[in-house]
Amino acid sequence: MFHCSLRMYNSLVERCFNDCVDTFKHKSLQKQEETCVRRCAEKFLKHSMRVGMRFAELNQGAATQD
Repeated sequence: MFHCSLRMYNSLVERCFNDCVDTFKHKSLQKQEETCVRRCAEKFLKHSMRVGMRFAELNQGAATQD
């Protein structure tokens, strides 16, 4: 379980960084980059939660059919 969580976190960081950070002119993130990373992370986490909920619903439905 822990390994899966780390993999998901690493995927989130890699994807959002690649999508949002364009230059390395400054030591810290620019305002638009920071906003992009925040939105990207929120969307990723909401999507992951929704997929998990849907998976649980399908598992519960399959268990009641047996």
